[in-house]
Amino acid sequence: MFSPADLATLPFDDWVNAFVRGWLVPNFRPTFRAAQVPVSAVLAGLDWFFRWMPMLVTTAAFALVAWRTAGRATAIITVLGFAFIDMIGLWNHTMTTLAMIVTSVLFCTVIGIPAGILAARSDRAWRVIRPVLDIMQTIPSFVYLVPIVMLFGVGMAPGIIATIIFALPPIVRLTNLGIRNVRADLIEAAEAFGSTPWQMLWDLQLPLAMRTIMAGLNQTLMLALSMVVIAALIGAGGLGLVVNTGLGRLDVGGATAGGVAIVILAIVLDRITQGIADGAGLRGLSLRQAVMNLLRLRGTAPGAEAQKAG
Repeated sequence: MFSPADLATLPFDDWVNAFVRGWLVPNFRPTFRAAQVPVSAVLAGLDWFFRWMPMLVTTAAFALVAWRTAGRATAIITVLGFAFIDMIGLWNHTMTTLAMIVTSVLFCTVIGIPAGILAARSDRAWRVIRPVLDIMQTIPSFVYLVPIVMLFGVGMAPGIIATIIFALPPIVRLTNLGIRNVRADLIEAAEAFGSTPWQMLWDLQLPLAMRTIMAGLNQTLMLALSMVVIAALIGAGGLGLVVNTGLGRLDVGGATAGGVAIVILAIVLDRITQGIADGAGLRGLSLRQAVMNLLRLRGTAPGAEAQKAG
């Protein structure tokens, strides 16, 4: 049967190679290398800190956070899971993986929340950002590694950069979604009361969208955990290195031990972040609180006159 390839074939791979190797790498590799300096600095500091902290202190801290945010059962799972990781000799690898995850999520938050706010406040910006996010989410994770190695080299910092790119879309999308889903009547009331765009964002939209934003942060964290394991293929350390080494040597026990440690860490981090999202302090603004904020912006909230008089 007839197909377009019978008429012509496109050397698409040659075009990409010519673009990357012939223009992008020679002209911009120093820029990309410089861009990884802050990532390397944050990662090195966190890795040193987590390795320096005694195992019992770290376990107690995570158990306390898990108990306060997700309940007693999660705290018990945290203690037992971390004790198991230490007893199988993977504590240092786990702390390196934890440092990589925290670094990735930190940069995703710094980049993703402002990008989501921009997308929510500007339809034109959203039309530009949305296809970029689509591409970032649909490209297979292994495909990221090739351009990352060519532009940034190998090592832990390039692995973190690949993780940031891979894990960024959920927090951008859900920040945009949370802000756009704020009730229109509250927005109109804030505008009628004369609130500035910054006041509307800070006192109304972000608090109401906080639970959705935290759900995006949770998804970003889970994607970061999966990607830091794959990033071991380009020189990143941690539990991913343990798994990949076990696979390369057909060491079923070693690979399984690394996989179990990853599962334990994923469960603990997932339950803690979900608990934070569901916690009383981060449930988001109630309708009554939203109205009180609007009244406060106008200066007519109960007690506002007394405060002015004082």
